[in-house]
Amino acid sequence: MSAAPGLRVLAGYSPDERGDDALALAALVLRAVKAPRTVADVRLTVANVHPPAWPARGPGSVDAEWVGYLKDRAREALERAAGRLAELNMPERRADLRVHAHRGSGRGLIEVAAESGADLIVIGSAPRGRRGRVAIGSTADQLLHGSPVPVLLAPRGYAAQAPDQFERLTVAYWRRPDVDGPLQAAARTARTLALPMRLVTLVLRPPGLSARLRNADDAMARQVARAEEDLAHAAGRLGDAAGEGAVVRTQAVAGTGIAKALASVDMLPGELLACLSSHDGPLRKVFLGEGSGKIVRAAPCPVLVLPRGAAGAFAQREGKG
Repeated sequence: MSAAPGLRVLAGYSPDERGDDALALAALVLRAVKAPRTVADVRLTVANVHPPAWPARGPGSVDAEWVGYLKDRAREALERAAGRLAELNMPERRADLRVHAHRGSGRGLIEVAAESGADLIVIGSAPRGRRGRVAIGSTADQLLHGSPVPVLLAPRGYAAQAPDQFERLTVAYWRRPDVDGPLQAAARTARTLALPMRLVTLVLRPPGLSARLRNADDAMARQVARAEEDLAHAAGRLGDAAGEGAVVRTQAVAGTGIAKALASVDMLPGELLACLSSHDGPLRKVFLGEGSGKIVRAAPCPVLVLPRGAAGAFAQREGKG
């Protein structure tokens, strides 16, 4: 396999805990990609998005005091980002530090991603979320309803407990007509990161189906068996996308809801969970539906959300050249 021309990762940064979480997670991605030498060039862009300048009296005028404040804040953010990169053994000179003005931080990151040719956007969680879980704030909400590239979210406080490396990529899988593209993208992601791959289906007990009802257990057993068949077929369709000779593990887990079912799935310290966008969303863009949103919020590890219909995801450059 020839080396790919490059992989570009964009980390959204703010000078606080969520920015540190995003940098720690982005660093793990870059280390994983560099280790197996699956790409020839790996680049990191760190972007701080701030509000635009306020207009002042007079045509084309802006509030000079506000502009000065924004510049000071941007300079402080970049200085802190550079310090964090040094602590992560990622010298500043290897990263492109950018400041971008936009009223919406998520939409601003989408613009920076387009300008920098990013294959992946990495962000931290909202600051008031539960520690160890992904909390979706305004930045994540904007990205998860329109990013043209995969979005990787770090749980709150991830930097303080980040593993030394990723250990496995688990894909939350449901059979549906348009699943093959994102599934192939997940497999190529696993290969790019040199990770074993696992497909997991959460089999949810239908509302009102009490365990005391006659044949309720039989009905759930049939659902689990059907899910296991679907998983086996999906794993078989992947072929060499996950890597030559790679074994794709599968697991069907039953539960009374997404959070409880996901809690019963074993997760490694270096787990990475991939979630497919809702099939109701626009093609080739990230769109978080109700089910996928619950998975993101319940996951105890970083979550990668793949655009609907994208066959390459952030591994799209891998294998070319």
